[in-house]
This record gives sequence, C-alpha cells and structure tokens, in this order.
Amino acid sequence: MMLEQGVDVEAVAIKTPFCDFDCGKGCGHRVKEVADELGIKLKTVYFGEEYLRMLKNPKHGYGSGMNPCIDCRGMMYNAAKEHMEKTGADFVITGEVLFQRPMSQNNRALHIIESETGMEGKVLRPLSAKHLPPTDAEKSGLIKRENMGDIKGRSRKGQLELAKRFGMAEPPNAAGGCLLTDPAFSKRIEDIMDHCSDIPSLNDIELLKVGRHFRLTPDAKLVVGRNKDENEVIRALVTEGDVVIEAKDHVGPTCILRGKHDNKILAKCAAIVLRYSDAPKDVESKVRIIITADDREMETTAVPAESSAVDALRI
Repeated sequence: MMLEQGVDVEAVAIKTPFCDFDCGKGCGHRVKEVADELGIKLKTVYFGEEYLRMLKNPKHGYGSGMNPCIDCRGMMYNAAKEHMEKTGADFVITGEVLFQRPMSQNNRALHIIESETGMEGKVLRPLSAKHLPPTDAEKSGLIKRENMGDIKGRSRKGQLELAKRFGMAEPPNAAGGCLLTDPAFSKRIEDIMDHCSDIPSLNDIELLKVGRHFRLTPDAKLVVGRNKDENEVIRALVTEGDVVIEAKDHVGPTCILRGKHDNKILAKCAAIVLRYSDAPKDVESKVRIIITADDREMETTAVPAESSAVDALRI
C-alpha cells in the first residue's frame, strides 16, 4: 500500500527469543523473501537479554499467558524509531489492525506505546488508518488518507482481499507465532522466572522449547527429550554444570538435569528417565543408567518411576 503511494520503504524485522521470524509460519513467514520481492531494504533487529529483563517484570503486565504485549511493542517501536532517525525517514508504518489483538491493538494501548516511546503522530497504520487519528504524514500531505484502509476487528476478510488484490498467493496465517501466548509454554516461562534470582540465560530459553520439563526442587529441573530430534537439540544445549542422563541398554530420551543436586535428586532423575525409555516397567531388577557430568561418566542402576509420581513433578 505504501509503495503504491510512492513512499520509499525500508523494513525492520524484529526477532525475539519467543517469536522467531525464521519459523516458517505466523507474522514473520518469509520475511527476507517478501522484502526481496518488493525490492525494499531489510534490517534485522535481535532482542536478547534486554528482552528477558523486560519479561521478568513488564511495566504493563501480561496478557492471557506470559505475553507482555504492550512492553514488547514498545521495544519494537523504539527499534523502528532508531532506524527512522538513522535513515532520515519521515514516519514509521506498521501492519497493526485496530482491535485485532486484544491487549496491544486497542486505542488505549496504541496511545500508551506511542507516548512512552516518543512516537506520537509518527506511526501510520495503513490497514486501519481511517479509524485512527490522522498522523503527521497525513496532516502534512505525504500520505493521502482517502487511500488508507478501514479494517478493524478480529476478522481477516479485509486483509485477505488486499492480499488477493496485490497478488499474494500465500498470505501468512492469523497466528502471531509468539510462544508467550501458548498456555503450556507460558507455564514453563512462569516456572523459570519464579525460580531464577536474576533472569534466565538465552540457553535456558532455548531449552524451554523442547522436551518434557520437571520441577524437582526450587533449584533443580529435569528436561526429558521426546524424540530423536529433541534429543539432539538437548545434547547441543548442554552447558557447564549440566548433568546428562540416559538409559544404557534401552532406547530412550536424552535428559538434562540443570541446577543444584545431590545423589537423591540424581536417583529421582534416573527413575524418570527410565519411565520414558523402552526399559520394561514391570521388572523387579534395576536398569542401568549412564550419568555424564563435566565430561566424566558414571554408571548406576534404577527402577522406572511410577507414572503418578512423574506427573506430579511435570511443569
């Protein structure tokens, strides 16, 4: 829509630890390919530890999950503002649609975000512009308001009609792709935030995305792989201080014990690991387990844990 009005456009793509635009779905599907197709420059901005620090205590709270949408959007606006000032651009455009997202795309939230980032009048939302106050770009004549959109609400009918008009064969789906809105993942985030004195590491966050998670003590957690691919990811995320636990003679998960532990905790982990392995669950004899810590390997035996005991620890 902006290119059609003769505006020189550059794109800023935001990547957070929880909304990966390389994931192949949602809001970030085919970012680089689309920028290339439209012939516009693309700048990528990565949010890491600063995002986790915000997530620990967002000023404007969370949505239905652990999604700090208003604070998150504010970080994005600041990144766009920095690029706008650096390149000498006149204003910022976004694909936001009024009332499409309940927490961050209502009139109050949009006003808060613009005000706190010093972007009042500088953010043009072409899809919903006719339902919003005129921006500086419209007032100065850079943009013709009559050519802007009047879409609002949760329906995507208007967007799909636009996509068809512009010849977009595969418009992205409605899901935003942010893990923080996922109920199950939100529980994992809440757990790690509650048991972390400062903020979790980016490695901790990547580990949250795979496996089954078990809270053993306030200082220790076990992550159990669910399949071969996850086992490989878990092994790649092993860091100093981690304990890797696997069944020796049976097909089963690769598991990481992360945090403070003693022999009692190790024994509990071994039993959980066997519960998810192919080891027989009804035998009296113990099954062999391999425990690796700091490049040192030891062998022990254990009996598979009862399902009820395992379920009680699962996050």
